[in-house]
Amino acid sequence: MSRTTTKIPASSPRMLASAIGVALSAGSVAHLAQAAEDTEQKGQRNSISLGATSITGEEQDTTSYQVEKASSQKYTAPLVDTPRSVTVVPQQVLKDTAATSLQDALRTVPGITFGAGEGGNPQGDRPFIRGFDAQGDTYLDGVRDTGGQSREIFDIESIEVSKGPNSSFGGRGSAGGSLNLVSKTPQARDFTNGGFTYGSDQTRRYVLDVNRQFLDDSAAFRLNLMSHEQNVAGRDAINYDRWGVAPSLTFGLGTPTRVNLSYYHMESDDLPDSGIPYGYGSSTAAAHVHDKPNDGGDSTNFYGLKDRDFRKTRADISTISIEHDLSDTMTLKNTLRHGSTGQDYILTQPDDSKFNVNRFGTVWRRPNSRVSTTETTTNQTDLFGSFQALGFKHSYSTGLEFTGEETRASSYTVRTANGAVAANPSGGCLPSQIGSSGGNCTSLGNPNPDDAWTGSVARNYFGTNTKATSRGAYVFDTIELDPKWLLNVGLRYDTFDTVANTDSATGRTKLKQDSQFFNWQAGLVWKPVENASIYASYATSATPAGGLVGEGSDGNPLSAGAATSDLQPEETVNYELGTKWDLFHDRLSLTAAVFRTEKKNTRILVDSLTYENAGESRLDGVELSASGKITDHWQVFAGYSYLDSELVNAGLNGRNGVVSTGSSKGNQMPNTPKNTFSLWTTYDITSKLTVGGGAFYVDEVYGDAGNLVYVPSYTRYDAMASYKLTKNVDLQLNVQNLTDKVYYDKAFSTHFANQAAGRTALLTTSFHF
Repeated sequence: MSRTTTKIPASSPRMLASAIGVALSAGSVAHLAQAAEDTEQKGQRNSISLGATSITGEEQDTTSYQVEKASSQKYTAPLVDTPRSVTVVPQQVLKDTAATSLQDALRTVPGITFGAGEGGNPQGDRPFIRGFDAQGDTYLDGVRDTGGQSREIFDIESIEVSKGPNSSFGGRGSAGGSLNLVSKTPQARDFTNGGFTYGSDQTRRYVLDVNRQFLDDSAAFRLNLMSHEQNVAGRDAINYDRWGVAPSLTFGLGTPTRVNLSYYHMESDDLPDSGIPYGYGSSTAAAHVHDKPNDGGDSTNFYGLKDRDFRKTRADISTISIEHDLSDTMTLKNTLRHGSTGQDYILTQPDDSKFNVNRFGTVWRRPNSRVSTTETTTNQTDLFGSFQALGFKHSYSTGLEFTGEETRASSYTVRTANGAVAANPSGGCLPSQIGSSGGNCTSLGNPNPDDAWTGSVARNYFGTNTKATSRGAYVFDTIELDPKWLLNVGLRYDTFDTVANTDSATGRTKLKQDSQFFNWQAGLVWKPVENASIYASYATSATPAGGLVGEGSDGNPLSAGAATSDLQPEETVNYELGTKWDLFHDRLSLTAAVFRTEKKNTRILVDSLTYENAGESRLDGVELSASGKITDHWQVFAGYSYLDSELVNAGLNGRNGVVSTGSSKGNQMPNTPKNTFSLWTTYDITSKLTVGGGAFYVDEVYGDAGNLVYVPSYTRYDAMASYKLTKNVDLQLNVQNLTDKVYYDKAFSTHFANQAAGRTALLTTSFHF
């Protein structure tokens, strides 16, 4: 049975990365320490010292949780003077929390939840920022990173979370905010960092980070390697296996002209989690009030099939950037990137659309599948710096961006043993069918992932090819009106053209849409003292139809076969009042903000296959955060978010243009918890011993606009301890989900939710010299 068309190379490169890690771990720790005894070290407790120096040689404290300035030149002021909510997750937080994925890392940022994927809405990272889907609003070093992925962070230095509409920064989308992943780049010093993690549930992770200067220290090469494999605590059968390599090369360190070349490759081969079905309380849709996941009494239950399910992914990203200082106050930078990502999977969705869970105690194993490739080519030119004009100081950034994107998405045809397309039978999944339906029907309380599946799989080459071309021009400026007053402004103009060709047995359907839109932001900042600011800001975003370029569900009639539709871009505005303070000798950053976000002109279903820009949703919120050092030994990274959301006008209920009963008007927005709280803190008991821990709370979350299905609130606790065994070798123990709490971290709009991992213990040995 042939399942895979995405070309995934043999596992030998991953095995090579593993072998490197094993060889390093097999060496004498004492020998490594002795060999590096004279190596200059900065920081008293960091296990892996990463990126202490920028390419211009400016020293930074990489052990601090506090970040003073974002990496993107579009932020024309330090964070304390930036009139919007921005959270930066630094390298030290990633290390201390033992984060290995984007979802792990963003657990420390309140106001963000994750949604689940299936087939049309692909598997992978689907963050919701302030209640709005940000699946297509992820950037890598300031350039949009299109394509459904489950992102690794072995090559990531920090993660910047910008909250509130910001299409002026990145173009289309970003209704609730955006993510910018900052890559590890060559540094002006030599170092070798590495580590191996052994943990519960057969977790094995190896990483290596090597940086070397050459050409009289004017150039540097950096290589990051990763190999990772694990099962999942508290979940039967599931396993994740991935490896990655990321080389980068910089010429011109310390000179006016710098050239950086980088390549990123990551691929995975998993048996993915199929989730837990919602236990619908009634066969009448209107009676589905507050239905939550039902695991049949055993949270380890896995409803997938080992004999059928798989997920393989691939990501290849090549980048070349040239940066030239035209003067001491003006820099020109050009970035050219080509990225290609692929997904190939068959995933069992525990389907309760026929109400089997409560009627019969059974679950239908519905196959969802996808074979997709997304390719993106972007050229971005930026000019930034500062100047004096009319008595005012200006810190500016301006640029042009041209991007071409294409997604080719198709699927598999999965049939039962009798040749019928596998679908939940109208009469439901009867208990008598367990064990006699070719693996399609299983028990809610005692599913068997080893059931023999007797159906067939064939590639379905019919699918949708979506192409998009975007062009953008933007300018940002922070104007110092006087030492206490700053005006921050930004303006961007975009054109976005997309065409979707869908092939089927009856022919081809072509749908096309062209959009043009302006977005802007403005913020006034008052500085009562040098280390503080109070601000008021306004920002907008625009979300055109087809903005996800076939890599997700965006309420896009291009993929719904709509007969008549108004396809104007959706519009979002944000009003925000906030304050930022750097206290304790500027070691600790505190922020507070109140805001209102209004999304209007939303595409809603008003009749069968008919959409109009008539919808509206509204969100009022409060956010608080703290990051940095309270004392020389005590660090904290914490935040709280309150989100009061409402679907002011949600239109008619329905999917893919098909109207169903009920109304969502006045309901809470999906994936938008009212309260979220995160706290991560560490304390240096001695110069060698550090202890820490975290608490993470997420309120009840609805999976759908009808507020019919939800996942309960939860609190998760983590703990860690690290010890400097020698000057160059550290040990770190992390226990995640300390109380082994059963909770759900991804909610889908229908059918199922994803359960999070149970208690997980990880012991990491790190070396640096």
